[in-house]
Amino acid sequence: MSRYTADMDRRHFLSVLGLGVLATPLAAKAQQAVKIARIGYLALNPAAREARVRGAFLQGLRDLGYVEGRNLLIEYRDADGKPERFAALAAQLVALKVDVIVSSTGGTASVLAAKQVTATLPIVFTTAGDPVAEGIVTSLARPGGNVTGLSVVAPDLIGKSLELIKQFVPGVSRIAFLMKPDSMPARALKERLEAATVAARALGVRLQVVEARGPQDFDRAFSDMTQARAGALHVLSTGMFDTHRGRLVALAAKNRLPTVYTFKHSVEDGGLMSYGPDIADLYRRAALYVDKILKGAKPGDLPVEQPTKFELVINLRTAKALGLTIPQSLLLRADQVIHP
Repeated sequence: MSRYTADMDRRHFLSVLGLGVLATPLAAKAQQAVKIARIGYLALNPAAREARVRGAFLQGLRDLGYVEGRNLLIEYRDADGKPERFAALAAQLVALKVDVIVSSTGGTASVLAAKQVTATLPIVFTTAGDPVAEGIVTSLARPGGNVTGLSVVAPDLIGKSLELIKQFVPGVSRIAFLMKPDSMPARALKERLEAATVAARALGVRLQVVEARGPQDFDRAFSDMTQARAGALHVLSTGMFDTHRGRLVALAAKNRLPTVYTFKHSVEDGGLMSYGPDIADLYRRAALYVDKILKGAKPGDLPVEQPTKFELVINLRTAKALGLTIPQSLLLRADQVIHP
């Protein structure tokens, strides 16, 4: 090998070595530059009871490039079925300085609790009822403040649910309407009751309003329904009813009351029928709100969205136990039919 070639090789080696030395701190800086998104996740129930919706939310985030352990950290807090714990749990998330709080199951109660704890930290709700009537936002188009998200209420949802019950039980003359009176502000409750009353009158049936503030009221509530000879039941969705849906389903079966729920997990647990928003879709869409906020958008500038996908789910096993024959037209309309 010539001396000239040896010098060239030595210079090439030193050049490559130098680039390698420079590349090491540059790579380290690149790793340090990856911003970790910190999300606070406030839920009513433990993860095992919310696997589907949490999975849908995480899938929505993954579709947007967020992966737990890489560029995403989620601080989970659940109230173990006790809404009164929401405020303390929301305060914990604020103290942890998360970038945004996602108000998961718990509906209006969880959103209002988080809103009372912080007026600046962004909050995204996934399953609020009527956000304007319930005092969460000032308007759907311009929420204002630090809160935005998705509503589970559509203007004619209650009317369509009662119409379905009438089709399931054509001869029904009285439908019980189970609600939790302290689950929402008075204005929102009044609007729901008015919608139910108008729909019942149009269907030619009487509406029996029955209240239950907690599971301790369930037995008395069903006793009132049967004494009044209600022929069917509509359950107005709340976090508490959802937490204790197994007991509601069992009482409806015991009292032989055909019942319509809002979400399909009650039907999967043995209820007759549900008609309402595709809740997994709402959680996937909530990830879009989180992404926009993490990228600098203000919650108050992001319009609240109402449901766009609805699903009808029917449990034929329960229908058979109740002695009901489901019209073929309804079976064809159903998004899911649970067979015996």
